[in-house]
Amino acid sequence: MPSNVACASSPGDDAQGDVFPEEAALICAAVASRREEFISGRLCARRALLRLGEASSPILRGYQREPLWPPGIVGSITHCRGYRAAAVGRAIHVRTIGIDAELHDVLPAGVLKSISVDQERDWIASAPPGIHWDRVLFSAKESIYKAWFPLTRSPLQFDEAIVRFDAIAGTFHADLRVNAPEHALPELKGLDGRFMVRNGLVLTAIVLPAR
Repeated sequence: MPSNVACASSPGDDAQGDVFPEEAALICAAVASRREEFISGRLCARRALLRLGEASSPILRGYQREPLWPPGIVGSITHCRGYRAAAVGRAIHVRTIGIDAELHDVLPAGVLKSISVDQERDWIASAPPGIHWDRVLFSAKESIYKAWFPLTRSPLQFDEAIVRFDAIAGTFHADLRVNAPEHALPELKGLDGRFMVRNGLVLTAIVLPAR
């Protein structure tokens, strides 16, 4: 992450901490595992916000379950089994952020075909060994969506972002096959991100600087 983005993570499922009443209302009917994900993710988000100098406040969610940040803040939250993380920045510096964490394992049968196009599958078939590139691709597309939606408030299908990886540099580029709405960023034609495979996890991240 660039220096103007604050991050916080937790290497476990620790959900020990207070949530605001408004947040608790969002998960009152959720199963225990979902409550733990939500609480630990919000705790990471508040730690990241504190690093920006922001006061602690409720982080609610929108109609697509996206986190609703304090005014002037953009960010992203992710969670998978055994890992939680959040990244936030000020809108004067950063236009949008998308992060995702996944367990480093092969995707379930049939998932790769549903989230990719021929071009991506051809690259995976000849990619360097030792990495589950199907899972890295899935994570990259999750980060792409998380970066796209707050900007545009519009959906993005898996086949509308075509991902190319640089396996040596640990980077990826997404060519967007759909135009952003005029009110958002109509000149946005692609997104650049980074990936890491470490300690049994796949981590991907996108930060679009403010212009």
